Amino acid sequence: MKIMPLERRGISNSRIVFGCMGLGGDWAGNPLTKEDYITAEKAVEAALSIGITMFDHADIYKRGNSETVFGQVLKNRPDLRDQIILQSKCGIRFQDDQNPQRFDFSKNHILSSVDGILGRLGVEHIDILLLHRPDPLMEPEEIAEAFNTLRSAGKVRHFGVSNMTSAQMRFIQNSLPEPLVVNQLELSLARLDWIEQGILVNQKVGSSVNFADGILEYCQMNDVQIQAWGPLAKGKFSGGATEDAPETVKKTAALVQKLAAEKETTPEAIVLGWLMKHPARIQPVIGTSSAKRIVACEDAVRIADTMTREEWYALLESSRGLRMP
Repeated sequence: MKIMPLERRGISNSRIVFGCMGLGGDWAGNPLTKEDYITAEKAVEAALSIGITMFDHADIYKRGNSETVFGQVLKNRPDLRDQIILQSKCGIRFQDDQNPQRFDFSKNHILSSVDGILGRLGVEHIDILLLHRPDPLMEPEEIAEAFNTLRSAGKVRHFGVSNMTSAQMRFIQNSLPEPLVVNQLELSLARLDWIEQGILVNQKVGSSVNFADGILEYCQMNDVQIQAWGPLAKGKFSGGATEDAPETVKKTAALVQKLAAEKETTPEAIVLGWLMKHPARIQPVIGTSSAKRIVACEDAVRIADTMTREEWYALLESSRGLRMP
C-alpha cells in the first residue's frame, strides 16, 4: 500500500489511530473510578500490541476525563510518550448556566484549551492539534496567531482540522505559514455520502447527497491526511446484524462475514480494510474501548492491500442497497 500523507511528512506511520473518546467513564464528568483507569490501560496496551502508535483525543471527551485517564497511563509508562503520536482537538464549548453550546476558534480559547489538554495528559507538547468543528465566527488571522504562539512555545508541532470542507480549509490555510496536515471526517460503510458525492454527478438522485464537493480531492492534492471517525459504524456490520436491522444492513453484514471467513480474518478487518483501500490512504480512528475488539482490527492493513476491486464494489453496492448507475 502506498504510504499515507502523515508518513510522507515524517509525522506518523500508524495506519490506524486509536480514538480515546470511549475512555474516562461517563459524559457527566463524574469522578473517575479504578475501573476507568484499568479500562484505559487495557485499551492502550491492546492498541500498542497491534502496532497502533497514534492516539486521538479532544478536550471535550468525557469532559476532559478521557485525557486524564490517558495521562495516568503515560505517568505509569514514562517511556511511552516518545513512542507515540498524540493528537487532540479543541473548539467546542458545552452549554453552561449562562451560555449556549457554541464553537470557539478565538485565540484565547485555543491557547487556554491547549494548556488544559497538556495539563490533563501530563505532557509538554502534543504532536497535532485539530480544530474540532467549524466556527462560523472564525477569523483565519486570529487562528494563525494562536497557532504561531503554540508552535513557538513548543506546545504543538502540527495543526489540522476536523469536519471541514475544502473551502473552509483553504480559508484557514491562506493565513497560515505551515500546512494543515489532517482533516478528520465521518466515513464508513454506513456513511457513504463521501462516495456518492462523486459517483452521482449529473444525476437527479445526487442532489440529495449532503457531502461538500471536493474534500477528498483537495486533501489528496495537498497531502492532507484524511482520518475517518466512526469507521466501524458501531459494529453495525462486524458485530452481527440484529433481527430488526434494515435489509441492507443484514445483507452487508452477511457479506462482511463471508469475506472474513474466506480471507481468514475478522469482520472488523474487512470493514476497515474496505475503507483503507481508497486511494486517499484513509486513516481510521477506531473508538472502541474493548481490548478484544481493538485486537480484532489488527489485520486491516493486509485486507486493504489484498481486497480486490470487485470485492470493494460488492461491499459498496450492498451497503447502498443500490446498483451502480
